[in-house]
Amino acid sequence: MAQMRRYAGGVDGNRSLERGIEIIRAFRPGVDTLGNGEIAERTGLPRSTVSRLTRTLVNSGMLDEVRSQRTYRLAASVISIGHAMRTGSPVLNAIGPMMRAESAKRRLNVGLATADRTMMVYLESIRYSPRAALRNVVAGQQVPMELTSLGRAYLAGIPEPERERLLKLFRRRSAAATKALLADIRRSISSVQRDGYCAVSWQPAVLAVATPIVLDGLPVYALYMSLQNVERSDALASELGAYLNAFAAKCMEVLRSG
Repeated sequence: MAQMRRYAGGVDGNRSLERGIEIIRAFRPGVDTLGNGEIAERTGLPRSTVSRLTRTLVNSGMLDEVRSQRTYRLAASVISIGHAMRTGSPVLNAIGPMMRAESAKRRLNVGLATADRTMMVYLESIRYSPRAALRNVVAGQQVPMELTSLGRAYLAGIPEPERERLLKLFRRRSAAATKALLADIRRSISSVQRDGYCAVSWQPAVLAVATPIVLDGLPVYALYMSLQNVERSDALASELGAYLNAFAAKCMEVLRSG
């Protein structure tokens, strides 16, 4: 059942715009089409409101209507917006080439992400492979903030009040957010504060380390390195963390000078 949301409107926001954005957000990976009823369930909006706004979104080119099924799917204009964001990002333009070079030099995966509510969204992910291979992580893909090195590095980089607000959301949204998990998150945050990075293996045979990129005037980012088909060890995490800290320092220097 959808969690009901409050739509501000008024002086500081436009309620119809906020609702329209929530409808677009209802389309997630693995979902091809949605009907008005499904969208209403996912967003917590009245079905009559959803019906009116989906029509507006079709007319504005953000949704395509599948008339035979009485459903909708995201239109091509949505991906063009994402492309415009990536090509216009001063951060990706500055350190993207550095990330590709570092991946080839170290023979490991390098990437950058930032927060989308309680998820982390990849802005770039360079997957190292000595042979041509399909990438299994792409820009725009989301991963859970609380379970990943990316998310925990991000949490370490934001102000404490915002961090505590997110930790409360983790507790409310998932039975998996147990006391043990929250304690593990806090250990990762302490690791970032002490060592500059945290190490997490949330997928089998993958070791990932991440560090926050915090600069005035920019969102908080998380920079990561990872190795596949490895068994986690403190020595390997420490070696990978040292590479990451050195590379992050170079990235910060370039971003500050830009």
